Amino acid sequence: MSDISFLQMNATMILIVLALGYLLGSIPFGIILTRMAGLGDLRQMGSGNIGATNVLRTGNKTLAAATLLLDALKATAAAVIAQSIFGGDAGLLAGFAAFIGHLFPVWLGFKGGKGVATYLGTLLGVAPLMALLFAAIWLTIALISRYSSLSALVATLVIPVALWILGNPEAAAVTAVMTVITFWKHKTNIERLISGTEGRIGQKG
Repeated sequence: MSDISFLQMNATMILIVLALGYLLGSIPFGIILTRMAGLGDLRQMGSGNIGATNVLRTGNKTLAAATLLLDALKATAAAVIAQSIFGGDAGLLAGFAAFIGHLFPVWLGFKGGKGVATYLGTLLGVAPLMALLFAAIWLTIALISRYSSLSALVATLVIPVALWILGNPEAAAVTAVMTVITFWKHKTNIERLISGTEGRIGQKG
């Protein structure tokens, strides 16, 4: 991510990268896959979220895995495409835009998911080792607690710190913003975690 910095990108480049990332990120794979499977509108099930965790509440593990994979890879694709065209930080910016697109998709009245998979997908596209760290932390906390939300919150909290320590302040800053947004999107989950009423992984809605 050293070929071009944010400061070296002109307005046209930034708009192209943001549009690419947002449009890819806003594809609601959870809704598409559950409808194709004849399960109805995912937004009317479980937590109402469009991500993989809520798809898992339908009892279909295959669809949940596919949703997780596709929601991650849409951000990875945005990052890789932007980086291959413009180089450097363009990939990071496109991944961030994909993250925002997943959270606020225009097709769904700007009511989307919580961004954990697209956060991971962004890391996969621009900092693969951080993606492995994210996945390792998520899996560890999930195995211990069985809480998807807690796993995501801990993982997103560690990543910006790790990037900063490793000498990548640009990525640390962008992922820090993504972490703050992730915590905001999980505010009701945090309240339920505190009260002990948060649903556990695999629990049907």
